[in-house]
Amino acid sequence: MTTHLNETESRPCIFTRACSVVPFLGAVAIVVLGAMFLTMGGAKAAGPAVELKERDWSFDAPFGTFDRSALRRGYKVYSEVCAACHAMDLMKFRNLAQPGGPEFTEDEVKVIAADYTIEDGPDDYGDMFERARMPKDPFPAPFANENAARASNGGAYPVDLSLVVKARGGAEDYVYSLLTGYEDAPEGFDVPAGMNYNAYFPGHLLAMANPLSDEIVDYEDGAPMTVDQYAKDVTTFLTWASEPTREARHRLGFQVMIFLTIFAGLMYFTMRKVWADAH
Repeated sequence: MTTHLNETESRPCIFTRACSVVPFLGAVAIVVLGAMFLTMGGAKAAGPAVELKERDWSFDAPFGTFDRSALRRGYKVYSEVCAACHAMDLMKFRNLAQPGGPEFTEDEVKVIAADYTIEDGPDDYGDMFERARMPKDPFPAPFANENAARASNGGAYPVDLSLVVKARGGAEDYVYSLLTGYEDAPEGFDVPAGMNYNAYFPGHLLAMANPLSDEIVDYEDGAPMTVDQYAKDVTTFLTWASEPTREARHRLGFQVMIFLTIFAGLMYFTMRKVWADAH
């Protein structure tokens, strides 16, 4: 006698198999995104051979945030010290008011911008004219062009600081170490004229003179007016400037992880229900 098997028993359900794969893929996605999320706060470019100073930065973590007071002080250090030689071509004054940054008020930003002028025009007569800068305008450049910059700096070209934290190996630790690394050269180390010894710069010879000294910038919030504090604050500001949407990106990553977790859970229970009905 020939035994006829039920078709549903002899052939596997393709839909059921598909349902079992979906939650698995969701779980894999959660693991991968979770690993990326946990490491993105501390991910840095390959650093120089010199061992850098390390600080516990408030922003260097998956849920890290910028210290608003430090950002404001850091902008003050940049504008009063660094801006004499270094431009920040990617920054506009309005960025200072955006969420996640120094969060100056719109009125404060207008006052800050108005301290600088910019060439505009032409006017109705075809002439260019000078006007006060507005929030929509970029930070001013210290030199008209690269040749002027080199002529004023002994042939060296001061780097743009908009992305300096991302561009340098060691990220914020490198910038902080460099700013606090000026010291007397070891005995027997030759420092040519026009160069400066820095313990954390590759090769230790740097054309840029030490830009910071105690009490060079006045703080009105009671923070220490020391080289170490200045370096910490301006490094915080430059880190934010290199990625103004950093805090928003971290929040989005966390929200995506929550969504995927819930989605994987729903698909798992859906799979169980489909299997139960199939058998």
